[in-house]
Amino acid sequence: MATDVMIQANEVSKSFGAVRALDRVSFEVERGEVVGFLGPNGAGKSTTMRILTCFISPSAGTAKVKGNDVFDKPLEVRQSLGYLPQRAPLYTDMTVYDYLEFTARVRGLDESSFKTRLKKVVEVCGLAQSLNKDIGTLSHGFRQRVGLGQALIHDPPILILDEPTSDLDPNEKAEVLRYIKEIGKDRTILLSTHNLAEVEEACARAIIVSKGRIVADGQLENIRSKTGSVRYIVTIDEQNARKNGSSFKPPSADEALEALETISGAKGARELPTDETAHKFELTGDNDTDLRRELFQLAVDKGWILLELRRETQSLDAVFRDLTRKDEALDRGAEWDEDEDEDEETSDEDQDEDEESEDEAESDEDEEDEESDEDEDEDEDEDEDEDEDEDADKGKKG
Repeated sequence: MATDVMIQANEVSKSFGAVRALDRVSFEVERGEVVGFLGPNGAGKSTTMRILTCFISPSAGTAKVKGNDVFDKPLEVRQSLGYLPQRAPLYTDMTVYDYLEFTARVRGLDESSFKTRLKKVVEVCGLAQSLNKDIGTLSHGFRQRVGLGQALIHDPPILILDEPTSDLDPNEKAEVLRYIKEIGKDRTILLSTHNLAEVEEACARAIIVSKGRIVADGQLENIRSKTGSVRYIVTIDEQNARKNGSSFKPPSADEALEALETISGAKGARELPTDETAHKFELTGDNDTDLRRELFQLAVDKGWILLELRRETQSLDAVFRDLTRKDEALDRGAEWDEDEDEDEETSDEDQDEDEESEDEAESDEDEEDEESDEDEDEDEDEDEDEDEDEDADKGKKG
């Protein structure tokens, strides 16, 4: 295994009786990465974290932390990571200082090392004014800070954080996220949360799980582009062009639009309203392509001055719902609903057939009535002809 791979899960499965919580989960987290671990309730996030932190063992597959197998070398694994559960089980009758000293001793730190680490933890977690307070008197936000402090006290290279911002107010959440970003500069962090905005703020990569399976893994921008189309915004200086000895000149809107439409992979282009100093355009493309290189190269070749070039994809919320809604729908009885829909469709079809039959019957009746009217008209014509013949005979006799 490469030395830069700090967390590795290989075909990890976990069953609790008949319930399969994890189904062949595989992923790697490298040194220095801050990775968001996402999924709806019951997706298997906490189960994965408990396996990685040696609280439970997998039913199948292997998991390693800093090269140590979680089953064969659990002590080495625990020494290399800090773990913050969703609600850290703190000793509320202890002061913050006593609790951190206790956790440091459990981790094997001597007095000198503890004091050195305590200074850094207090600075990072903002606990300077709380060290002598009983944990039971602290707010939820400060308890989370204490929980984060115990995870950091032994200076682990790997952090596993399960819902670190749960039960926090907006100000406290912002503070905890700031801590995570600060300490994530020189550590590997696996962060589980339901708040996707927090992932977008603190993480560059995300892993999304649903019903014990990984449904997406990659950079946030790539995950956002998994469904739907991608939009590109291009703004070009309308009054100036690049000068390099060539006869470049600012393009007209029609010239720029015509050139943009020649980009391979662009589905369409249109001009957007803007002021008189720039031309602004919108292009759409496939979700699995990136046209920014081609757009930039076109601007260079044409001598355009680019004022703006950005690629916009769907929000992480929308992609998350799209990737997990099938399993969520099954939990809500979607199969029954689908059958019901089919029954309704069948019923509608039968009703349509009945209406068609009624229409055909009415049509047949109308045809019969028309034929009957025609027969009556023919009979009347024959009677008139007979009367005319009788009048003619009488005239001859007279």
